[in-house]
Amino acid sequence: MDAHEEFAHYPSLRDRVVLITGGATGIGATMVEQFALQGSKVGFVDLAANDAQELIERLKGQCAHTPLFLSCDLTDIPALRTTLAEMEGRLGTVRILVNNAANDDRHELSDVTPEYWDNRMAINLRHHFFAIQSVVPGMRAAGGGSIINMSSIAWMIPSTGLPAYVTAKAAIVGLTRAMAHELGEANIRVNSVLPGAILTERQRRLWWTPEYEAEIMGRQALKRSLMPEDVARTVLFLGSADSSAITNQSYIVDGGWV
Repeated sequence: MDAHEEFAHYPSLRDRVVLITGGATGIGATMVEQFALQGSKVGFVDLAANDAQELIERLKGQCAHTPLFLSCDLTDIPALRTTLAEMEGRLGTVRILVNNAANDDRHELSDVTPEYWDNRMAINLRHHFFAIQSVVPGMRAAGGGSIINMSSIAWMIPSTGLPAYVTAKAAIVGLTRAMAHELGEANIRVNSVLPGAILTERQRRLWWTPEYEAEIMGRQALKRSLMPEDVARTVLFLGSADSSAITNQSYIVDGGWV
């Protein structure tokens, strides 16, 4: 049996236009793959063009619609608006937005400058709002949509050694709750997903030491490494019609850490 046969198929995702930010690598790439395999029309933005093209080549022939990639620096809001407009022009009205792009570089409290702080907010928080602002008119005209903002359990633990990132991830939950009430009358649902320690290639390369793995296993209720697919399948559910009564919520995918 194919591995995908073990998990849910959502008819409501077939031919649905899905936009994912930061979709070339890590959890974002897995979400691009999972939505594409559901038959969605997936568009994604990133700066990692080589990784994006490799992902597209791998998915060709496996899905009804080959994902569309457009390069975009999400800290440049005018460029973001232009890119999202082009995406909708080529794919149709975005009905599912996944605000995923982020960067969890470590930083010491004493080293943070105002410029670095502003840069972290631009990378990890600001584009969430402006991507929402860009797609809402189309969602409203189409009768609704689903927005999923990727936060993190980092602010709940709370993590140390990356205070700007933790602040941004906490703010995403606040943004989610505000937008859920702003947009509910238009049948636009807004939820957030908070991953724990997910074994992405970046995590494996930079931080996944035996000591860190031992700490994770000591804190998680589930004694296994969590994979990007574990997060992506939660996002699929929140994008689908199966979750049509769910908004203003935060879903934690951390194996029982918090």
